[in-house]
Amino acid sequence: MVAMEKKTKLVEEEGCYYYDYGGYGDGVVDDEGRATELRPTALSRPHTQAFHLAWMSLFACFFAAFAAPPILPAMRPSLVLAPSDASAAAVASLSATLVGRLAMGPACDLLGPRRASGVASLVCALALALAAVFASSPAGFVALRFVAGLSLANFVANQHWMSQIFASSAVGLANAVAAGWANVGSAAAQVVMPVAYDAVVLRFGVPVTVAWRVTYLLPCAMLVTTGLAVLAFPYDLPGGGGGRCPGGGGGRRRSFWAVVRGGVGDYRAWLLGLTYGYCYGVELIMENVAADFFRGRFRLPMEAAGAAAACFGAMNAVARPAGGVASDEVARRFGMRGRLWALWAVQSAGAALCVLVGRMGAAEAPSLAATVAVMVACAAFVQAASGLTFGIVPFVSKRSLGVVSGMTASGGAVGAIVTNRLFFSGSRYTVEEAISCTGITSLLCTLPVALIHFRRQGGMFCGPSATIDEEDGDGDVDGDDDYMLLK
Repeated sequence: MVAMEKKTKLVEEEGCYYYDYGGYGDGVVDDEGRATELRPTALSRPHTQAFHLAWMSLFACFFAAFAAPPILPAMRPSLVLAPSDASAAAVASLSATLVGRLAMGPACDLLGPRRASGVASLVCALALALAAVFASSPAGFVALRFVAGLSLANFVANQHWMSQIFASSAVGLANAVAAGWANVGSAAAQVVMPVAYDAVVLRFGVPVTVAWRVTYLLPCAMLVTTGLAVLAFPYDLPGGGGGRCPGGGGGRRRSFWAVVRGGVGDYRAWLLGLTYGYCYGVELIMENVAADFFRGRFRLPMEAAGAAAACFGAMNAVARPAGGVASDEVARRFGMRGRLWALWAVQSAGAALCVLVGRMGAAEAPSLAATVAVMVACAAFVQAASGLTFGIVPFVSKRSLGVVSGMTASGGAVGAIVTNRLFFSGSRYTVEEAISCTGITSLLCTLPVALIHFRRQGGMFCGPSATIDEEDGDGDVDGDDDYMLLK
């Protein structure tokens, strides 16, 4: 009764908070105003509105980041690109993603994830438009991919925002669905950009040296539209943080360095970053090389190669959410131990299938249909592993959630950069051999999941080492450990 009176009072205070139940029903919002269920069709609820804004904004970012690979043959003549330039540009894009995600974590804690996301989208849209207009050499192409890669920093804001407004019973699913639907943007770019380019050339008669620049107006417009929509939304935190409420947010404030130390000093954040580097990192690699792989190995034209490559990214619509569902389901039955075992098993399966993709591509007479089928299966497992990873991240530390999310998300970019430099740069390995080596590396880098341990929930092989009454730093169970905004 006291809790209900508290919620009613919060609703009355200028409508600043997420507590109002309209359209959800009793018991679907907890005492902190976080939704205990994900209901994508309950559009009147601010939780649902934030969910849709978050994934659509990140969708635009993925579309922009992967807009270049499918139209690379059209860009080569005007930019005088050599084969090695594509690899250098991919590394630049991944490096930008790394830098952006590391910076986005503290930015979310400082400004709130909504404001950080909206500002980042608008800045990247402007920079991307300028890079597309002025690029005239390989260096300009590298700059274009770098700017586009920066937009993927919004992934951290996406996961941070969802982790704040959904309770532990639904956070795995919410994180996975928001990220999974957003990741489909990379697949959409593989299909839409070649079609848009052909339309610009054939229907409007634009010269080929200019047509790809005009085509880049599409991702820029998407970034601007979603960025403005996110900034127009009034809420960050369940308690009103980052919104219009007088006096700021509902979270307590801590010093910048206290929050940073809380994330950087937690070994679990580093291990999750490592494992994420070889589930999401594998996805980044495949989305950068898949179109060229199909063009070179199967002699497919630009549109057909883009469509085949899009199959990998399109699996995000179901695979990553499935990972979130699996994470929450095994947690109900087995606790944190279930989440960790599920992550290890699914990611190991995806790594084995990645090895198989490379082996099939290296065959003397490879089957296009069989190769695509195995690649889709590989995509399903590595993307589900990404969803499973971010089913664990919110429980590492609430007080440093932005930093932990940023470190983990940056691990994906680091894994892709390292893999690109080791296996895809130079002529030591064929593309098929490099893909197989990527899978083997993923198998090895998944093993450290066994070292992750939560004092009150245990790990894969060990039980809890603390009782519920003991003080510890596990953000998932410590009653005094709340979401923080930085001073």
